[in-house]
Amino acid sequence: MSDDEAFTYNGGRVGSGERQNIRYGISETYLGDPVRIPVTIINGADPGPTAFLSAAAHGDELNGIEVVREVANEWDLSELAGTLVCLPVLNVPGFLAQQRYLPVYDRDLNRSFPGKEGSTSSKRMAHRIFTNFIEPCDIGLDFHTSTRGRTNMLHVRADMADPDVHRLALSFGSNVVIDSEGPSGTLRGESTAAGIPTITIEMGEAHRFQRGLIDEALAGVDSTFAEYGLRERSAVRWPGWRTIISGSDEKTWIRADDGGIVDMHYERGSLVHEGDRIATITNPFKDDDATVEAPFTGLLVGILENPVVYPGNPLCHLVELDAGVRRVIKREQSVADGASS
Repeated sequence: MSDDEAFTYNGGRVGSGERQNIRYGISETYLGDPVRIPVTIINGADPGPTAFLSAAAHGDELNGIEVVREVANEWDLSELAGTLVCLPVLNVPGFLAQQRYLPVYDRDLNRSFPGKEGSTSSKRMAHRIFTNFIEPCDIGLDFHTSTRGRTNMLHVRADMADPDVHRLALSFGSNVVIDSEGPSGTLRGESTAAGIPTITIEMGEAHRFQRGLIDEALAGVDSTFAEYGLRERSAVRWPGWRTIISGSDEKTWIRADDGGIVDMHYERGSLVHEGDRIATITNPFKDDDATVEAPFTGLLVGILENPVVYPGNPLCHLVELDAGVRRVIKREQSVADGASS
């Protein structure tokens, strides 16, 4: 077995046809104990691309953890062609504290990549993750959820101007792709800049496992593996309809003009029409209602979960759709409503 068939990292080597579960040190606590992240590396016996799956760069975003764990530990990867690097919990300190950012350091790990040795705590951590487990890869899937108090339908975020990222984004098979460059310091943005096409998958809300979204994401991973030949038994997924949202439209958040208690009238993923009442904001006595209407016909990609707002707080993320996509969604919802009645 030649060296180029092995996956190597600082301190270890995974040969062709081998698998390793490791806990890799990326920092130390106040007591000098190691801060270690769990990593599973599966190096297939047959040649192929090297892919990473990562989750919990924000410590309270849990859905992706279960996606990565199930791929690594429950899928039959005996015929894997290529190498799989599974990183289910990148932000271990945040995960242990069940908070978004690195506790004590109060830094966003997902604004610290590719990191830098000799720099801040967060950048040192990011550097050790990036150089050991990201740089050797050819493609990457980075799993996230919405921030606390909000929820997202499953969608992909990708720089669609990059042909390699474009291919990766479509291979995942989500209905919605938001076309935007990864912000500076994000794993998606910095990996792509380093020549490793990477997409972000947003799914659900923080602090919980949501089985339906996890299963949908697993189908997306399977589709991506099929596109890149990692698993021949897989099939590339067509989601039934797809819309690509321009980055300039990405921040179409409808915000509250009044403070109060919110009653949302639609779920994430719903099609709403111009003029539909999306939410009602009331005071504690329910004697002063403020109605929030859809300014255009579109899809609710994300909505508020925490039902209290100040003026200016976001209520929902509404994106416009072309007429063809609207017809398909309406037809699908009609079929679903008929099946449930």
